[in-house]
Amino acid sequence: MPNERLRSALAAGGHTIQALADALKIDHKTAQRWVARDVVPHRKTAIEAADFLGQPVSHLWPKLGEAAPSATATELVGYYPHRSATPKQLWLDLLRGAEREIGLLAYASLFLPEDNPEAISLLKAKAAAGVRVRIALGDPASPEAALRGVEERLYDAIPGRISMALAYYRPLLGVPGVEFHLHRTTLYNSIFQYDDQMLVNTHVYGVYGYMAPIVHLRRVEGEDLFDTYAGSFERIWEVSYPYRPELPTQSHSSAGDVGASTAHGIDDGARVA
Repeated sequence: MPNERLRSALAAGGHTIQALADALKIDHKTAQRWVARDVVPHRKTAIEAADFLGQPVSHLWPKLGEAAPSATATELVGYYPHRSATPKQLWLDLLRGAEREIGLLAYASLFLPEDNPEAISLLKAKAAAGVRVRIALGDPASPEAALRGVEERLYDAIPGRISMALAYYRPLLGVPGVEFHLHRTTLYNSIFQYDDQMLVNTHVYGVYGYMAPIVHLRRVEGEDLFDTYAGSFERIWEVSYPYRPELPTQSHSSAGDVGASTAHGIDDGARVA
């Protein structure tokens, strides 16, 4: 049975099936099946098609207007009110279980090697096994890192802890399969991705990273919460740059110089993301 509502929406807008397929970057035969056989696309694709045609999704595909499992029921694996409440074993289990890619995005992520001393060797082993490992930490000399220090009332401790983290992660430099970058962005979340699972450390203004919540997500086909954070990771990765400790950072101060001037007097309890 054809989808007459979809056919009418295409005609009303002066669109062809090929135009719809081109707009959504899908195969013509896929769009043809939607019309000719009333095949229902995945929810995310259906939303994009409805936006293109200027029609409600529920009008074009009534089945998608029915109550669907919420992202909470499908993509949300767990929620922890504080990062410090996240089971230590969870970080290692996700790291050990990754088979395709690992992505670490934070300002410092110092807690990971401090709380899990084997984390660096595990990252090396994963890279050797063919897993793509990407690490993006904050540039300790960046104004964004300095601002985060002011916001958390830790001041120079934030750049200092980033410099300490760089020392922990430095053995990964030059390891085949490991891409090590710095970034100069305002982080709204620290993101730790392991294949199709992810831990998101949400940031709350004025709250230390270890006190901010952790959301444990998994990728589910047809949903987009996981992909929203994965997309944010990619956007930051695009503007990040390789960490080369022998060169000055972009603000003309070396990470080592910052670490030397700020490492003293750091409150070890105030662990940043």
